[in-house]
Amino acid sequence: MRATDNLAGGRLTIDRDAIAANWSLLKGLLKPGTTCAATIKADAYGTGATSTAQRLWEAGCTTFFVALPEEGALVRSALPDATVYVLGGLFPGTASDLAGANLIPVLNSVAEVREWAGFCKAESRAFPAALQLNTGMNRLGMDPEEFADVMAQKELTGSFDIALLMTHLACGSDPEHPLNRQQLNTFVAATQPFSTLPRSMANSAGVFLGPDYHFDLARPGISLYGGKALDTAPNIMSPVAMVEARVMQIRNVPKGQTIGYGGAETVTRDSKIALVAAGYADGLHRRAGSSDDRPGGFGVIDGHKVPLIGRVSMDMIALDVTDVPGEAVTRGSFVEMLGPNVAASDLAAYAETIDYEYLTGLGRRYHRRYAALPAPQER
Repeated sequence: MRATDNLAGGRLTIDRDAIAANWSLLKGLLKPGTTCAATIKADAYGTGATSTAQRLWEAGCTTFFVALPEEGALVRSALPDATVYVLGGLFPGTASDLAGANLIPVLNSVAEVREWAGFCKAESRAFPAALQLNTGMNRLGMDPEEFADVMAQKELTGSFDIALLMTHLACGSDPEHPLNRQQLNTFVAATQPFSTLPRSMANSAGVFLGPDYHFDLARPGISLYGGKALDTAPNIMSPVAMVEARVMQIRNVPKGQTIGYGGAETVTRDSKIALVAAGYADGLHRRAGSSDDRPGGFGVIDGHKVPLIGRVSMDMIALDVTDVPGEAVTRGSFVEMLGPNVAASDLAAYAETIDYEYLTGLGRRYHRRYAALPAPQER
């Protein structure tokens, strides 16, 4: 049974309208004729796959990408008429399951192509599939030579419907990285003979790289959820999630004493410390803690930025609220740990990770609710 707002240590507010607005903004950045899909893998980056998919459908999005067949089946149950691609490909022996759920596998190897073709022949039906090329990321996908060989074998490709040709950018977050143009050139060269088939290259970063990368379909992910797609430009996307954690206790710590496990940080003044009911079990990364050698993350309470002090524990963190007026923070107060005033990319920088990991790692102990997020507070 999910804890109620009163019993949970924190609450997670998700703004579905903000997700839809981000999708509309991205759609507007694409060249005319390019379809804007949505990547909703990992439970829609922690926001709830079915709820997010339904809101995006209402906004006009009809094509979705997930990582795993199980995720696809969940989306299919919510949206019977949507187009759903499975990025993880075809697990051995699962062709009938994907076809039965009307899911489209992204075939990433010659073995997967052969298995899907064999299934379609046995069923005497050309089920759709996408083909992915490895253009330099060296993750999933067929090398250009393998792709050309597959496309030359009509007994394979003629047995199913090729719905999409696609690849994935390795360094799109850095617009100046030479691998972007190399991948683009490789993709164009490999797919040009089949340019009548729909093609896709742009993830969130690819949308911002410009029309050369847009092709027929873009499939943004992190930008939908307010994340930063480019390392070198301001983030223009709206935040879509807010985490607030409850203050459990306020204590006075004299100058010279340490706080938390390992005595990692020593207070340099008489300090007022708030112990807050959220930790790494709730998605607040341990690496974002602070020590005498390095600063850590922060929260915001009543417009005041309050630094994390000491290590992040499993179930709690300590925040230095010495400079916050006494009436603004009391036992039971909520502190914003992620949201309009605390960008996931900022927290990720302290934790030496990326905002993707923060969003997808949000814990299940929060009381989850769907509502509009408040405007950022002036500090």
